[in-house]
Amino acid sequence: MPKLMKIAGKKKILVIRLSSLGDVILTTPVVRAIKEQYPEASIDFVVKPEFGDAIKYNQNIDNIFYYSKKEEEIRSLLLSLNENKYDLVIDLQNNKRSKKICKSLRTSVVKYKKSSVKRFMLVKFKINRLKNYLRVSEKYVTGIEDLQLDDKSPEIHFPKEFQEIKLPPGKKYIGICPGTKHITKMWPIEYFIELGKKLNELGYTVLLFGGKDDIDLCKYVSIYVKDSINLANNDELLKLADGMRHCDLLICNDSGMMHTASALNKPLIAIFGSTVKEFGFEPYKCDSLLIENENLKCRPCSHIGKDACPKKHFKCMMELTPELVINKVERFLDRI
Repeated sequence: MPKLMKIAGKKKILVIRLSSLGDVILTTPVVRAIKEQYPEASIDFVVKPEFGDAIKYNQNIDNIFYYSKKEEEIRSLLLSLNENKYDLVIDLQNNKRSKKICKSLRTSVVKYKKSSVKRFMLVKFKINRLKNYLRVSEKYVTGIEDLQLDDKSPEIHFPKEFQEIKLPPGKKYIGICPGTKHITKMWPIEYFIELGKKLNELGYTVLLFGGKDDIDLCKYVSIYVKDSINLANNDELLKLADGMRHCDLLICNDSGMMHTASALNKPLIAIFGSTVKEFGFEPYKCDSLLIENENLKCRPCSHIGKDACPKKHFKCMMELTPELVINKVERFLDRI
């Protein structure tokens, strides 16, 4: 069993999480815990530029370094990091690229222990060794002996007086995030449209959120959902998050937008298709409801999602009908 690391006494700490959006957001409880329990420690962070806004204004992080695939820029990054003489590196990526960074720094390293074998057993053979699973933020600290996470959600910080999205006052808003990177994690777009229409009937204005890959998708939904407002943009995360701050509730797939909503501590409904909560990516420490089809033997078919249903029926999503989801949404709204 690998030796557990301690943070006590470590003055300079480097955290590495290069990608993706949700994974980076889920590091924020870790850096918050370090800063709260060891305020004398300085924390630097390495991330890919496209995910930098998730931590750019985080006051628990002292310096942010950006990782590029270009060899010349990698060499420059490694030189800069070596000059800082870190006492501890927390590698929350644990892949070929992050290992190269760790190796160059020649200091103590604690690595994120992935559940690769257990995930493989669940996906390929439906043998569930993840029944007593940890959520990803909790997994991140399993190699650290003297760090305790709090009971707060992840977080996204804004620059002072940041307000990019101005909406008509006096209305009730519900956010819908219809996109996700993989098709098998996406609730059918026709279902989202039916949901949006029902929310109209209940007196809510629908706000649509997504990144650059979701712009056309959100535009399509907005055509059919009366008075909806399409706030999808070219991956401007802080503008998306600012729009989400107006919402009474957000409804998402298993996606980066889901983790963005959880980082705002907003009431959240997440619809899971080909993935399952045992992988650790359910909404973390916020008021949430997870809707999934638990009656299928073929689920999960992947831990990250696929471009098409391997069985061709897509029952994991198709059987989560608009009527079923709308009923759960109404009951959730009555509670919050």
